[in-house]
Amino acid sequence: MLVNPAGHVFVGQRIDTEIPAWQMPQGGIDKGEAPRDAALRELWEETGVTADLVTVETETADWLPYDLPHEIVPRIWKGKYRGQEQKWFLLRFHGRDDQVRIDTDHPEFSTWRWLPPADLVENIVPFKRAVYAQVLNAFADRL
Repeated sequence: MLVNPAGHVFVGQRIDTEIPAWQMPQGGIDKGEAPRDAALRELWEETGVTADLVTVETETADWLPYDLPHEIVPRIWKGKYRGQEQKWFLLRFHGRDDQVRIDTDHPEFSTWRWLPPADLVENIVPFKRAVYAQVLNAFADRL
């Protein structure tokens, strides 16, 4: 979760869908990679934000799972998985908005914006809303 100095949360509109599908940066962990390092790498890959522009404040105590809707499973990850378990980190952004660059080598977002935490869950695809609510709850004392 990338949070700016105003306390708003970064969300990006997924580039691979026609429907509104906002989400926070996320991604897989490479073999041998620590979760914190993966979070910083994924942040850079998806937003262009480098590690020197953020402070890692905390992480969720547990891994948080979510399931994909049954109709999506065959189209995602070649049907091999039905969901994910994620470790979330609260990253405080110290940069400027013009340092966010979603026009990366392999873009995942078509546009982006900062949302107040209270508006986050309602703007996320329905199947991820419960896990996003858990993330907000886990970081509530720092938002």
